[in-house]
Formats: sequence, C-alpha cells, structure tokens
Amino acid sequence: MASDDLQGSLAEVGSRFDFGEYEIEAYLAVLEHGRLTASEIAERTDIPQPRVYDTVRSLSENGLVELRESRPMQVLAVDPEEAFSDVQSTLSTLVGGLSERYSRPTRDSEAVSLVKSRQTVLRYIEEVIATADYELVLSLTPDLLARYEEQLAERRDAGVTIELLLAPAADVPAPSEYHYAGVATEVRARRGVTTPVVAVGDGTYSVYTTREGLQADGDRYGVIFNRSELGFLVSGFLNTVVWTSATTLADTRNGRPFPRRYATVRRCVEDLDGGDGQFYATVRGRDIETGERRTVDGAVVDVSVGTNRETAAVTIETDDGRVDVGGQVAALEDIEAYEIAVDREAPPEL
Repeated sequence: MASDDLQGSLAEVGSRFDFGEYEIEAYLAVLEHGRLTASEIAERTDIPQPRVYDTVRSLSENGLVELRESRPMQVLAVDPEEAFSDVQSTLSTLVGGLSERYSRPTRDSEAVSLVKSRQTVLRYIEEVIATADYELVLSLTPDLLARYEEQLAERRDAGVTIELLLAPAADVPAPSEYHYAGVATEVRARRGVTTPVVAVGDGTYSVYTTREGLQADGDRYGVIFNRSELGFLVSGFLNTVVWTSATTLADTRNGRPFPRRYATVRRCVEDLDGGDGQFYATVRGRDIETGERRTVDGAVVDVSVGTNRETAAVTIETDDGRVDVGGQVAALEDIEAYEIAVDREAPPEL
C-alpha cells in the first residue's frame, strides 16, 4: 500500500472512532433498546438534555443510528454489521498495508527492557513459551496456567522439558483435579502470594514481574532479559530461592528419553545424580579464566550438587583429560556451561 493511501486509511479509521463519552453512552443505550427518544436517552444516561440532540446527530452522521424526525424525534439503532461494514473493509486493507511495513523488532537489541504494559508482559511470556526449543522454567499463577495451557501442552508434546511452579498454593488445583503431566515435566506449588511471575526459555530469554505487576492499575513493570548472562539472574533466583521452597505436585522427569538437553547444569546434575549406567555429555560454554568459547565432550565421571542447588557441577573425561563443568558465572570449575546434552551411548551432538 502506498504511503499516501496508508496515511489516508489511518486518518479515516481515526476520524470514524473519534467519539466522546456522550456519543459512546448514547450509542450503547440505543443499541440496547433498539429505539429511544431524546428524553429517554437523557433518562438512561448521564448526558445533559441539551446535549442529546447534538450527540445523536453525530452518531447519525457516522451511520451508527437512524433519526426519525417525528414528534418526539426517534433514534433507531442500525445493525452493527451494516454500520461497521465499511470500517471492516477499511481495517482489513489497513492491516494488510501496515503488515507490509512491519519489521519485527530484534529481541537482542537491548540486554534489558522494562515493560509497563500488562498485555505486553503477557505477550513476552507467551513468546518465551513458544520459542523454547528444549527447556522452560516457569512460575505462574493458576489463572496464567489456564491462559497458556494450550501452548504449554504443545511444547510438552514437542519434547521441551518444562518445570512449572504455581502460586499461591491455596488456589492451585490438586493433582487429582488437573492433568499436570500434560503441560509440564515437573510441577510444584508454593504458598507465598509474593511469589514472582517468571518465564525462562532455554536459559537465554527471561521475563520477570510481580503479581502486582500484572494488575490493571498501579505503576508496575516487568523486566525482560534478552541475554543469557543476565537471564541467569532470574533463573538462578528461581532455582535457589523459589523452587526449593515449593511442594511437588507432579514429577515425570524419569520418563523422558535420551538424549536430553539442558540450559542449566543444576537440572542436568539432578537427572544424572544417582542414575544407573554410563552417561556421556557434550558441553558448550566458555573457559572461566580466558573467556574463550569451548566445546568439550566425553564420559561423565562425577556429578555434585549443593543441598539447596546453590552449587552444581559435572566432571567429564575428555580426550585431553578431566574437565569440571559448572553453570553460568562459574568460578570453581573449568568451564561455564551454556548448553549441555546428555546421552547413554556416546556424546551427543549440539
């Protein structure tokens, strides 16, 4: 669509909906009753009697009502399908033209974004869920679980490992009342109403907000972390503080097939610790001393994890000797891991 046409369409739609409070009140009243006089409109709304005539004539000029010049004047509702048919056509053309101009903003343009719109925060959470390839960590309210239920079931069916925390526990359905295995790998419930709302996809894309931040009023905000180094702040807090203080409702981790992929070493260690047989791992990360990117693989010869998940590590026997692998911002190990893949027979490809 040409630029002039696009501007014209936007102006047309804008002018059509340039209604004040009186127009909106009068229009809804007439729609509800089908036919009203000016006096009846004044009685059923907060519109002053002297303003009713100007108001309904404005509606008539926009084709939303029909005026019968009788005594008293009658205001008749017009079928909305007919009244807005031209607007629907204009909007369809307009949306098509705007879509041609639309350039999707790059997610990596800023490391951190503050979002004050509730709908925008909810949209980011949906995007985190939809774009996760192998791992999701979520802290949601029961209402948000209902909102994203279909998307979570789709990612679960696609093989994504999903750890889901729900709060407050008083509002969370019991396992006998809800099929948690259909939407998550492991589910926990937490009592605290101050539990934050969090979504982390593949350890690289994170959304953090509070329950109050999703209310319609108030000066609240959500935080979007677009880089794994900063997203670790969210997932690390969730792992060590929030997740460990919750009660397990469902756990199907042992039923997942190999190979398995992990964004955090803690989840990898939890799967391997006490597991039977030999495991092999491929790790992508960076050297903690030089910062250089490294990829190592070999047999897993040791795993360790702290009591509250504050520390975790995997030791791999590579062709060049043993390598200790830690999580993001690791300091005691040799490699800070970004991604880990584990299999039974041989080191899997990443």
